[in-house]
Amino acid sequence: MRFVAGSMLIAHELSIIRIGPLLETALVRAVSVLLGLLLISGLWTPLVATLIALFELWNRFFHLGDPWACILIATIAVALALLGPGAWSLDARLFGWKRIDIRRPRE
Repeated sequence: MRFVAGSMLIAHELSIIRIGPLLETALVRAVSVLLGLLLISGLWTPLVATLIALFELWNRFFHLGDPWACILIATIAVALALLGPGAWSLDARLFGWKRIDIRRPRE
């Protein structure tokens, strides 16, 4: 899921950069591409996914790019922010994979 969302974000932003936007929006697009690379690698996944969702909602409301692609990427990013990085990520390598065991209460 991280790979699909990150690669879709990178492709979406690079297609907009190729059109030739202003320098200010090109800088924001470059930051979005960097966030996509961080998402693919799984580094700081909850923070990066939250920032991606905010960027994509900003793009949607200011009509930059395809609105449905922005909504799709933002939705996947919110899901990733809530799910976390997963077992095959840099976060899991650096900080350990978190697992929650829910046990029945003792009677």
